[in-house]
Amino acid sequence: MGFFSSAHWACIWAHFPPEESCGLVSSRLVAGDAHRRRDPGDRRRRPRLPDPPRPLGEGEEERPRCVGCGRRVKTLYVQYSPGNIRLMKCDTCKAVADPYIECEFMIILIDLILHKTRAYRHLLFNKLRIYSSLDKGVLVLSILTHLVLDACNKADGDSSINIFSAVLNCSKVLGDALLGNIVFMAMLFLEVQFILKLSFDIRRYREVLLAVIISSYFKLFLMAMMVWEFPSSVIFFVEISVLSSNTVALRVVTEFSKAHCFGVCFGAHAARYLTERWLLGSP
Repeated sequence: MGFFSSAHWACIWAHFPPEESCGLVSSRLVAGDAHRRRDPGDRRRRPRLPDPPRPLGEGEEERPRCVGCGRRVKTLYVQYSPGNIRLMKCDTCKAVADPYIECEFMIILIDLILHKTRAYRHLLFNKLRIYSSLDKGVLVLSILTHLVLDACNKADGDSSINIFSAVLNCSKVLGDALLGNIVFMAMLFLEVQFILKLSFDIRRYREVLLAVIISSYFKLFLMAMMVWEFPSSVIFFVEISVLSSNTVALRVVTEFSKAHCFGVCFGAHAARYLTERWLLGSP
């Protein structure tokens, strides 16, 4: 005789048939497994979800770029020994990433004057590396050089005035150049934000400013006017060349259409021109 009598077994059998009792026990076991922690020895693999898009890290943003398609590359060349290098190809366009590495400076300068996009990518991304953390000194030096060149364009070469008048005239010229460039930069940033719809990023705006200032290298020809006399049409030609060069550089950095970049640069130059002619009364 066991612990339960036949009456007790009959009662249990009536309330819980074998099928329902097995289903109840199995459902309780499944519910218990769902709340228990996964056994380390269980090697069943769950489906792996796709990784979210990862933003570019600092190291990836500072990579050089292919001058043909503008994509980032790991390296531009491999150096086996001093003077023995092998140019690497871009993984996207399958062409040599930067053939200007083996070119002379005069060839690069000629391509810059011809407004070739490949030459601008080489100068801005691979030579000067405007995206790196080392461009702050280059930016400050470029701004100062830009101000000096504008001041030289407005300077009066009269040597008959005394020292005090010369210092006063130099201060006025530098002040006019500084105010004109402040208006130019402010207008440039406003148009970049509202026309090109770029998000406010100090790093990106610094790249835009540095690209526009460096692409104003045509103003170096104005220093020759301090030695030789040139007609006023030369100044107009230099200003038009600076405008077109700024358009190409802005297009390289922002990757927008040429029409949008031209509109941004033209508006910034027009604002500076009106400031210098109407507010400052410069000739």
